[in-house]
Amino acid sequence: MARALGPDDLEAALALCALDPVANVLAAVRITESIGRPSFGAGAWGAFEDGNLVALAWVGANVVPVSPSGRGLESLARAVVMHNRAFSSLVGDAPAVHTVFSHVQQAWPPPRQMRADQPSLTISTAPLVSADALVRPAMMSELDVVLPASVAMFTEEYGYSPLGGGGAYAARVRQLIDGGRSFVRIGMGPQGPRVEYKAEIGAFALGVAQIQGVWTHPDLRGRGLGAAGTAAVVEHAYALGAAVVSLYVNDYNVTARKVYHRIGFDQVGSYATVVL
Repeated sequence: MARALGPDDLEAALALCALDPVANVLAAVRITESIGRPSFGAGAWGAFEDGNLVALAWVGANVVPVSPSGRGLESLARAVVMHNRAFSSLVGDAPAVHTVFSHVQQAWPPPRQMRADQPSLTISTAPLVSADALVRPAMMSELDVVLPASVAMFTEEYGYSPLGGGGAYAARVRQLIDGGRSFVRIGMGPQGPRVEYKAEIGAFALGVAQIQGVWTHPDLRGRGLGAAGTAAVVEHAYALGAAVVSLYVNDYNVTARKVYHRIGFDQVGSYATVVL
């Protein structure tokens, strides 16, 4: 059976995510942010066996399933279909994503993209390459420079602009800057200040800081800015209290995977993303 989770389920929900915090950090951060908010019950659904929570799914703009045992996902898939609404993506630990998608794909429109294997990488020691000292937290006064770089990154990654869905994307960029989790290297370009490198700590829960949105300006690629910049973000994440720093990358992005390996990241699992 699946049902909406409420405040009394918070401890069990976070404990379930903590069985594999790297795989489940996306769901854990949504649940953590929702503690004490009425929206929690509407956003998280759980599947139970003998009164014990065995699986959950965060249901918001994205659907993020969690099931360390692989059980309970079919019940959650039925609950997601019952929402009868559009989502941006189904994303998370690959086995859970694939299982949920197998149960919902007949009820959903064909996906824009299917990223079936995105290696999940972690580092918990000092980076093996020198960190770029010019990479620092972005300032709100730099939003007009940071936002275009963020849009360029998203458009390159997904093939369409994120600005077509209203103001949600720009609000997210502002939120990350305001929270001190957007990191940039800014230099002078032909037309004035520009972002040369950027990345965000897009999710932070259970001691895991997940790096997202890594991007180097096209004019500056191949010069080592990506490796040195990401090493700097790793160090910033440790300074913020992370015990483990993670990220996930498309399996076909051989260049990025080599860079992350050089920094000291190792693969610990796999994510999957169904872009809707």
